[in-house]
Amino acid sequence: MAKNDLQGTLDLLILKTVAREAIHGWGIAKRIQMLSGEVFSIGQGSLYPALQRLLKEELLKAEWGISSTNRRVRIYKLTPAGAKHLEREVSRFEQMLKGITCVLAPGES
Repeated sequence: MAKNDLQGTLDLLILKTVAREAIHGWGIAKRIQMLSGEVFSIGQGSLYPALQRLLKEELLKAEWGISSTNRRVRIYKLTPAGAKHLEREVSRFEQMLKGITCVLAPGES
């Protein structure tokens, strides 16, 4: 997989997480880690540049809010353009996964 595919996968995970609920950055990372069964652990060095990129592309929007620990945090929400992009990327990812599954399937060698 090319680097852009991996970056796209992180973007897909972030967008899907934010589509479920408006959430702050660290919450996004923790939710992805939990939902993936601890398979994915996203560090700040990957998470925050991805969030900035998604904001710049207007796939996410952010507003200031207060966390459950009473700290000022940026709360991320999916934009309408982000929802459309997410739908396209989920479809593309499912097709890619189908292709990988076919190649890895037992049978011909």
